Amino acid sequence: MTVPPERPAAARLAATGPIRRGAPSAATRLGSAGLAAIGISVALTLTVAALGPSIMEPALPGRPGQPPWSFTAHPSPYLAVALTAAAIVTGTTGLALSIYATLRGWRVQPRLILAAGIIGAIALALLPPFGSSDHLSYAAYGRMAITGHDPYTTTPAALARLGDPVAAAVQDWRTSPSVYGSLAVAGQALAARIGGGSVRLTVFVLSLLNLLAFVLTGLVLHWLGRGDPGRQLRAALLWIANPLMLLVLVAGAHLDSQAIMFAVAAVAVAVTGLATDRTAGRLRRQALIAAAAGALLGLGFAIKVTTALVGAGLAIGFLLAIRRGPVLVPHSPDGRSRLTGPAGPAGPDGPAEPADQSGAAWRQRATVLGGLTGGFVVVAAASLLPWGTAMFGPGLHAGSFTSIGSPWRLVRSGLRQLVGESAAETVVKAGAVLLAVALLVLLLRYFWSASDQLIAPGAFAVVFAWLLAWPYVLPWYDGLGWAMLALLPASRLDWLLLARTAALAIGYLPARATGIVVPGGLRWLETVVRTAITPAALLAVLIVAVVWLWPSTQPRTVTP
Repeated sequence: MTVPPERPAAARLAATGPIRRGAPSAATRLGSAGLAAIGISVALTLTVAALGPSIMEPALPGRPGQPPWSFTAHPSPYLAVALTAAAIVTGTTGLALSIYATLRGWRVQPRLILAAGIIGAIALALLPPFGSSDHLSYAAYGRMAITGHDPYTTTPAALARLGDPVAAAVQDWRTSPSVYGSLAVAGQALAARIGGGSVRLTVFVLSLLNLLAFVLTGLVLHWLGRGDPGRQLRAALLWIANPLMLLVLVAGAHLDSQAIMFAVAAVAVAVTGLATDRTAGRLRRQALIAAAAGALLGLGFAIKVTTALVGAGLAIGFLLAIRRGPVLVPHSPDGRSRLTGPAGPAGPDGPAEPADQSGAAWRQRATVLGGLTGGFVVVAAASLLPWGTAMFGPGLHAGSFTSIGSPWRLVRSGLRQLVGESAAETVVKAGAVLLAVALLVLLLRYFWSASDQLIAPGAFAVVFAWLLAWPYVLPWYDGLGWAMLALLPASRLDWLLLARTAALAIGYLPARATGIVVPGGLRWLETVVRTAITPAALLAVLIVAVVWLWPSTQPRTVTP
């Protein structure tokens, strides 16, 4: 596929709108304050993990001295929640200041931020996870795999009844089989094999796998910005040194990091391979590049099925890029290649027939989409061989949930009184799909008029539309959005995703329901914050997104 070439750094910055250059000292002060706040946030996150079991951090049974390591300070629920909330607030503030400072011309060596983020991630991986108890479920699924049980039909509670010590440690989701793909189960089985009957050691290996994925994603994003320090700095701030991602993904030990790694790798292959291949007649090479991107997405699908959203976004981005042109026509009458624009090749008498109707355009569509689909289908189908299609049952069931912190919760509760539980769920899911489609259209219109590249924006558009529209929300789900956003220039969308992730992180303090006793003085976190404030905040983000993206109000260029 032929798409417009990457423009020089100065031109790309111009596409984001003019950098607001104030006094250099002002930008420097903003950037320095932002980095200081990010550092405080990471230090607070490390402190919560290092204090040991608390309302935020489930205990990890295992032999003394095994990793991950922590103290056993038994902090009070008030202290643990306060420290975590402070980490979220300072991290959000620091990231906002840093982003704004870069728009005012502040620069710092990207490698320093990259290295600092990697060091912070490594430090967190050496400490016990906190924020939820999902990692205990991961460990149990691994035990199922190595003990001959089907993780898609067996529950942690059933395995615990057989005397398994790892499954007995599961708190939330005790009656839920795995909702993850077979590659995720393979990693969990590896951790279980190494950890044996120790929950602590098994969780540590899982944390290392997530750490590896998180760091590799940061390195790929850094590599994609080679030659453009501003782009590399943005990627580092939005991913590897993002204090919210360090808290909810790394400190939370969520396997979303592994799926995101494959998604970013797929976009990297697509953007660098297809956007730079401008040689006539290389349809076979284009097919192989697209197939490689599809295969990487298949691996991500084998971790978490929502990775397929990125594939849909890439396909849409490819189609839009081909429609915009120029299209390479490899077989012209004179034997030479010709580049055609959206209106076709220009001749002495003016433009020829539209390129979209030419055989070259259709061959490009078939080549790229066929390669992408073929690569994805082959790998995704292979991932079904160990356990079959049973993995889809629990996943589809979990996908029908409506979170307490979602704006859809109020809609579902009202409908349930009128039409019953089943009909209410159906209406909410249908409404979410329609909303996602409407948001996707708005986002694609926005990028069509504002961006010179459409492949990566297409992937972000699909992911962001899903995040805003879907009724099941958790803060670590936003990780996929942040990874895709780090591929794009600065825009208003930065502030929308920052506000959304911060609201969810505060709303799910903690994201645990079993094995904890919430004191009376903290119950307002669920009855007020999670139930009322978080849905209102997410609804506000949705409304602002629609207003900003509406065709009559959106700017011609992406502006901060």
